[in-house]
Amino acid sequence: MNILSTGHYQRWSISAVPLVLGLVVSGGGVLASPVTPEPEHQAVAPAAAVDTETYLLGPGDRVLVDIFDVPEHSGERQVLIDGSVNLNWVGGVAVQGLTLPQAAGAIAAAYNRYLYDPLVTVTLTSPRPLRVSVAGAVNRPGSYVVSFTEAPGSDPDARWPTVTQALQQAGGITQFANVRQVQVERQQSVDTASTLNLDLWALLQTGDLSQDIALRDGDSIWVPATTAIAPAEARSLASASFSPAVIQVNVVGEVPRPGTVEVPPNMPLNQALLAAGGFDNSRAQTGSVQLVRLNLDGSVSQREVAVDFTQGINEDTNPILYTNDVIIVNRSGTAQFSDSFNGVLETIGKIFPFFFLF
Repeated sequence: MNILSTGHYQRWSISAVPLVLGLVVSGGGVLASPVTPEPEHQAVAPAAAVDTETYLLGPGDRVLVDIFDVPEHSGERQVLIDGSVNLNWVGGVAVQGLTLPQAAGAIAAAYNRYLYDPLVTVTLTSPRPLRVSVAGAVNRPGSYVVSFTEAPGSDPDARWPTVTQALQQAGGITQFANVRQVQVERQQSVDTASTLNLDLWALLQTGDLSQDIALRDGDSIWVPATTAIAPAEARSLASASFSPAVIQVNVVGEVPRPGTVEVPPNMPLNQALLAAGGFDNSRAQTGSVQLVRLNLDGSVSQREVAVDFTQGINEDTNPILYTNDVIIVNRSGTAQFSDSFNGVLETIGKIFPFFFLF
């Protein structure tokens, strides 16, 4: 069989074509007929711009494999569940955990036995769904699959989900979140990882989009907690897109609608009282209420708060509420006396039922 050199790859003479089409020789053995190529997609557009030096391929990614001047072996391929791409002549080539340049090198090495110095380019056309973890001061910590957005005509980078979108899926930050020191741990290779430090407060105050980075598969987001937040900062965080829309607090006792009420984050005590219908003026002690709170360290605190509906947010008479706070509206002295007296009469009526006949 004659081999003809054409500058950058080898060709077989026409007389050898029937043999080549019927058999593939690999490592001295005879294999089955060539792999059937996947249907080629015309005008395949690359995915949103990615950092080719850091993006690691994995099952579910679709890539465009381009072997220069060899279109019959080029085309779009999907990374299979075993982490390989299936290619003509060479079969499966493992690419999981490789960057795009590394994958191109692995494919070129696989073709070296058939092509002379092949020039291979690998482009990501459709990234796999991203699974990330969110932990710390968020309302629903856990593992999430974050979706890509389809926004034709917009900046292609907008397709990639960001840190704040993942925080939204995790129920938003808690009111004790320290958004100045958010961390993202990212795998740079199979054996190495790096930690990215983000300041989401700068995103809110100055619009610094570099703090809301695009996510990659396997990222771990950590939101630390803080012990105290200034009221002005708390109000700004309450309106952020990565804060929950509402929080739940409980109002019990002498109000028209006792139970769980929903209020916007970082709203004050007076707001929750009004959401429950205000005081029951015929029975409530209107001068003060009891505020019960579960603290970050697991302890429970209770304090008396003087109520003044004319006051703005302040820690003494109108403190900011946190999720699952409990407001207890006690009975007034008159209501306590009336309830006690009625209880006595009810007891007497059970013992001496004839007493009420006269």
